[in-house]
Amino acid sequence: MHWLDRYGYSLNWVAVLLWPISLLFGVVVRVRRFLYQNGLLKPEGVPVPVIVVGNISVGGTGKTPLVARLVDLLRDAGYKPGVVSRGYGGQSTEWPRAVTADSDPHWVGDEPVLLARRCRCPVVVGPDRVAAARMLFETHDCNMIVSDDGLQHYRLRRDIEIAVVDGFRRLGNAACLPAGPLREPPSRLREVDFVVGNGAARDREYLMSMRGETALNLDDPCISSTLTNFRQCTVHAVAGIGDPWRFFDHLRHARLRLMEHPFPDHHRFQAADLQFREDLPVLMTEKDAIKCRGIAPSNCWYVPVSAQLDPEFEEQLLKRSAMVAIAKGVRPRQELSRRSRLNPLPNTFSLRGEADGQETAGDSGVPGQQSAAGVRQGAPGIDLQGKSPSLSDSRRHPGDAGSRGAATDG
Repeated sequence: MHWLDRYGYSLNWVAVLLWPISLLFGVVVRVRRFLYQNGLLKPEGVPVPVIVVGNISVGGTGKTPLVARLVDLLRDAGYKPGVVSRGYGGQSTEWPRAVTADSDPHWVGDEPVLLARRCRCPVVVGPDRVAAARMLFETHDCNMIVSDDGLQHYRLRRDIEIAVVDGFRRLGNAACLPAGPLREPPSRLREVDFVVGNGAARDREYLMSMRGETALNLDDPCISSTLTNFRQCTVHAVAGIGDPWRFFDHLRHARLRLMEHPFPDHHRFQAADLQFREDLPVLMTEKDAIKCRGIAPSNCWYVPVSAQLDPEFEEQLLKRSAMVAIAKGVRPRQELSRRSRLNPLPNTFSLRGEADGQETAGDSGVPGQQSAAGVRQGAPGIDLQGKSPSLSDSRRHPGDAGSRGAATDG
């Protein structure tokens, strides 16, 4: 378990001792943002709309599946979207660089390769997202750019900001690093255009659920099997993502018996990591599968997941995107797809149990099925860890507190 998972989501002596450093960290990030907001530091941009998808907490909250869904949504609306990403973990010495479905994740990172395969659109990575965005615009003629992560990369001028919040783990103890999991203070969520809750949503948040009931064979993705077919035996569950426990909960929700094998996020897998004494099927995330092809045994499978979004969020995002596009002289190549506007959410499930009723500020959401605590979510999953006490007070301003849970990939 990562040390932030152990100490960043509860009231404990480590968090208390580190609290003064967290206050200093919060001051630094506020000053940096102030400098960009007031023109003392100059953001740079491109001539087309830029949508940033990010979070204010460390670890996976579901950004990558959301980016993939947004690309499909924008393409259906007639735009030519492209994606920029940091390329975290990539060992390349030349940046920025284009990523294709056949790129080696060792050089460009695992998430960009996943996006290139899922999105079927141009993807450019690099630590300097301004340079990456310019390369995307100049080389591929994209007229809408989506930044995977980069909410804190203020040098890239953005037109729309989307923050993803783990619907169950929320903001932990509401402290900035290193006492808590936050990259920026909770008040930052009041400044973004949209807040999306992964798995559960508070007031003024839009609900996002993950769906994935089919496993694909790692050697031959044309071979598939529903997760229910794995109930006959115990399986090895392998996950090297921001929060492996959410993937494990996903499999448990399908009533599978697991032998859990968590690895650090962006783990560079070796063949020995997938060799187990018990000759049982191995299930892993799609992100991990990208790095395991060629070294995994024949009984390995991966489980792709897709983001299911609140239709109202999709409609509001497309309206906002159209306004920005018109202001920048960008016109979609076709009228807004009626299917993308009217297609209702399918039945989805959350990957964690109920969370307490604290709120996070953001753009206005839509009414949905709510518990007494004001939480909208899918069918309940299994809560393996329970809740821990928090340093925050639920009576504080919306967005200033959170609860314990689990994160997802990206």
